[in-house]
Amino acid sequence: MKLQSLEALALWSDVVTNLVRADGHDLSQRQLALLLIVYLTPPPHTVRGMAEKLNISKPAITRALDTLSIMGLVKRKRDPADKRNVLIQRTVKGSMYLSELSDQITSAAARLDAEPRLSLLKTAG
Repeated sequence: MKLQSLEALALWSDVVTNLVRADGHDLSQRQLALLLIVYLTPPPHTVRGMAEKLNISKPAITRALDTLSIMGLVKRKRDPADKRNVLIQRTVKGSMYLSELSDQITSAAARLDAEPRLSLLKTAG
């Protein structure tokens, strides 16, 4: 494996490990992907749109959104223009969660930069 690949995996490992160890929300990859879509791409966000974007079924999106809604990380609202659609919206709690996640990623990257790069090569050998 290339050094960059190992660094990327080490960074992700550090972040995921910290998420699992922390008190609070332990999101699945699907839930995290949905949360990031809602917060990083312009609205409106619908179940149908997110299902198409991730290439997974609408029921799978709905189940993940159920959990995110219960956690308060997103909220649902009827589309005033088309009552058949439900819009997925951001929440303050979701913004705070992603802000903390961003801080964890930044901290993990700083720790990785501080480590000697040879240690990654030794563990890969």
